[in-house]
Amino acid sequence: MYNLLSGLSVIEASSFVASPTAGLYLAQFGAEVIRVDQIGGGPDFRRWPVTEDNDSLYWENLNRAKKSVALDLGRPEGRELLQQLVRATGQFVTNFPAGGFLSHETLAEGRPDLITIRVMGWADGSPALDYTVNNSVGYPMLTGAGPEPVNHVLPAWDLLTGSYAAFALLAALQRRTATGEGGEVRLPLSDVAIGTVANLGGIAETLYSGANRPRLGNTVYGLFGRDFVTRDGQRTMIVVVTPRQWANLVAALDLGDSIAATEAARGVSFAKDDGLRFNHRDALYPLFERAIGARDHADLAAAFDAGGIVHSPYRTMLDAVNDPALVANNPVFGSADNPSGFTYPAAGAFATIPQMERQPPRPAPRNGAHSEEILATRLSLSSGEIARLIDAGIVGTD
Repeated sequence: MYNLLSGLSVIEASSFVASPTAGLYLAQFGAEVIRVDQIGGGPDFRRWPVTEDNDSLYWENLNRAKKSVALDLGRPEGRELLQQLVRATGQFVTNFPAGGFLSHETLAEGRPDLITIRVMGWADGSPALDYTVNNSVGYPMLTGAGPEPVNHVLPAWDLLTGSYAAFALLAALQRRTATGEGGEVRLPLSDVAIGTVANLGGIAETLYSGANRPRLGNTVYGLFGRDFVTRDGQRTMIVVVTPRQWANLVAALDLGDSIAATEAARGVSFAKDDGLRFNHRDALYPLFERAIGARDHADLAAAFDAGGIVHSPYRTMLDAVNDPALVANNPVFGSADNPSGFTYPAAGAFATIPQMERQPPRPAPRNGAHSEEILATRLSLSSGEIARLIDAGIVGTD
C-alpha cells in the first residue's frame, strides 16, 4: 500500500474480475475506493475459490483496502442512493450496462464534471467474458499443439482491462484538472483483446502472411525457447533473447563444436539472429535435448545463473506459494484480518517505491461494513435517516 492517490475517492459498482481489479489497484495506491453492492452480496460474492463456510477467497482478495456500502438496488430508493453517492464523489468505476439508472448521462445530471469508467464486454453493449473474448481473437487456436483449441487458465483480458481502466481514470482526472471537463470512458474487453493482438503484431502478421501462425506447443515463436527435461526428470523452460545469452548457453552446455558444424552445414550463423535459431530449431533442439538430458537440474541451474541465461523449472502453484522468495520473504505480502477468518499472506501493491514506506495490505471489507459511515459523510444523512433506511431494508450493514 502507498499513499500516492490519497485524497482521491472513487465509487465502484462492479462484479467479477476486470472492474474490481481497477478499484483494487487504485486502492493499493491510496485512493478511497467505495464498493457498492446489493445487500447480501452481488453475483460474485460467493465466487470460487471458497472456504468450507462458503466465503469467497476470490472476493476478499480482489476487494482488499476498499470500503463497502450495501444497498437494495432492486428498489428505487436504493438506486437513488447509489446515484447520489456517484454524484457526490465525482469518480465512478463500473461494469454495469451503459444504459439504465447508471448511464453516464443520467449520473452526470447535476454533476457535469463526473468521470465514469465503464468496463464492457463488446463495444455494442453485448455481454462477454474473458473466456469468450479470448476465443473470439484466436488465441486458443494458437495455444498447444492442436487440433483442439486450448483455453488459457489466466483471465488475461480481464486483468489487462482492469489495469487499463485504472490508467484511464487517472488520464481522465488529468484532463478534468486541465479543462474542468468530465466524461465517460468505455473499455470493452473485446477492444482490449483485439487491440493487444494488433499491438503485438498479430493483425499485421496474419494479413501479411495470409495464414494463421503455426501451433508450437511450448516453443516460443521467433526465439530460441522451449522446455527441456534434465537427467533427473526436471522439466525446465529456457529462453534466449540476447547474443550474450546464446553464447553463454552454448558454452554452458559445451555445444560449441556441434553448433559450428550445424552452422557450416546450413550456411548460417546463429550468433546474433533470433529468427535463424527459430527457423533451424529442427537441427538445434536435438543437440540441446541430449546435452540437457545428460545433466541434473541443480548443476545446470548453477551454470545458467552464472551465465545470465533465462530459465525456470516448471512448478505447481503449491510449489510457488511455498517458495520464500516469491511469498514469505517478499515485501509485497503481509498479514491482514481476512473476513473469511482464514489467515494467509495478503498481497499489497505490486510496485516497490524505494523513496516511500510500504504500508501493509489492508483486508477486504465485510459487505455493508461502511454503509453508515459513507452515507453520513458523503450524503450528510443524519443517524435517524440512516436508521430508517436500514429498518426499511434499503441499506445493509455488516
